Amino acid sequence: MSGTPPFPEFRACLENALDALGMQADHARIPALLGYLQQLQHWNKAYNLTAVRDPGKMLVQHVFDSLAIVPELRARWPRRALRVADMGSGAGLPGIILAICQPDWTIVCVDAVGKKTAFIRQAAGVLGLKNVRAEHGRIESMDSLQADLVISRAFASLSDFVRVAAHHRAPGGILLAMKGQDPVAERAALEAGTGWYVKRAVELDVPEMDASRCLLELDSTGPEGTP
Repeated sequence: MSGTPPFPEFRACLENALDALGMQADHARIPALLGYLQQLQHWNKAYNLTAVRDPGKMLVQHVFDSLAIVPELRARWPRRALRVADMGSGAGLPGIILAICQPDWTIVCVDAVGKKTAFIRQAAGVLGLKNVRAEHGRIESMDSLQADLVISRAFASLSDFVRVAAHHRAPGGILLAMKGQDPVAERAALEAGTGWYVKRAVELDVPEMDASRCLLELDSTGPEGTP
């Protein structure tokens, strides 16, 4: 990217959010993060990528929300170059944010809506992200992406997520679902009907967002590794 960074009025807000997440070393990524926000606002007018129209709200509800998982993922995989599949990626969330923050990770953003994958390709090109690609298609019908980490954000119920996306895991890979308030009913349905379980739940503190958010790790082996 070149020229004047977009949305200079949001720079301090983004710096504060990164600091709150313990990501002080990521201040150098601010131009790319704001560049993504600029692309999202611009293309949303034609592509209807999100119901959120105000760029300040986009920053919190989409960018900050996606950034909130980065410290958790870094703590778990501090020195590993991961293959990540973002299922039902929509406007590239959290995939593009992960690609900006983790240039050594390979990100595949999957969506069944062509205009959304077209936007992801456009944004990745403008931002110079070589580690992200978009795949247009139905998740359940695609050949396995063999990802270390299969993730979704506000995509489907836990049961549906497992049903359509579990085959995209590489051996030893995991499924992660980003959710709002801990979905008790979805957990019960998952454990009753699929043989899968919520192995781990992490509460997320999204800067400037007054709402519950959590990250759920799903496993098919049951609590404490039992079959």
